[in-house]
Amino acid sequence: MWYAVRCLGAQDCLNTCPEKALLLTPGGMEIDRQRCTLCGRCAKACPAGALEIIGRPFTSDELLAELLKDSVFYETSGGGVTFSGGEPLMQADFLTQMLPRCKKAGMHTALDTSGAVAWERLEAILPWVDLVLFDLKIMDRERHKRVTGVSNEIILKNAGLLSAQRIPMWIRTPVIPGYTDEVENIRAIGAFIREALPTVRRWDLLAYTNLGRPKYQRLDRPYLLEKTPLLTPGEMESLHQAAVELVPEAVWSGATR
Repeated sequence: MWYAVRCLGAQDCLNTCPEKALLLTPGGMEIDRQRCTLCGRCAKACPAGALEIIGRPFTSDELLAELLKDSVFYETSGGGVTFSGGEPLMQADFLTQMLPRCKKAGMHTALDTSGAVAWERLEAILPWVDLVLFDLKIMDRERHKRVTGVSNEIILKNAGLLSAQRIPMWIRTPVIPGYTDEVENIRAIGAFIREALPTVRRWDLLAYTNLGRPKYQRLDRPYLLEKTPLLTPGEMESLHQAAVELVPEAVWSGATR
């Protein structure tokens, strides 16, 4: 869970916070996120509904009941349920409860993961996963660490292990200007897919979108791509051409300018 704030301030909210994490400033209400324990009291007390909690906890019973409401759509479309995030394997224990129940109910199951997790977490749920959507962003190891903060070593290793287990995979590459949009990077990812991942059925090049900007603003976090324009169709098509030379199953999608 996380809080989103768009509030000019009300004493009701301030008085309910046991940690004194709410601050009324000249610019409006602010949250001291180091103090906030996500108790939710301020959101309940907010008279204008300007403080809100995004998301809510589910038990496996509650979530299964919710998923079963759409069973007719799974049957008619051939679709199913995708566990995404964030990183769903941060809640691996919950997945080990949930995925077998989904399979027992006849659902097709997919996992959308960054791959930056211990192999044991992945391996434990594979018996109940029909498809893995796997992110590959940057192939150069040093550049990957500089941009994302972590090495890609475990990511590439896990991708290879998944394919060795004969798990069907879709590779997903967000194409972000200045970070992942170099032709050399796309070719390097394509070469890795062709040489090491025989179970890949599709490679998605996902054009950068700035629709996440309001989330950063509501979390009081800087949006580092504030002035980054969308890619053009020509730029995406050029990268796609480089991709299909190595992986014919490559496609691209997303908003462009």
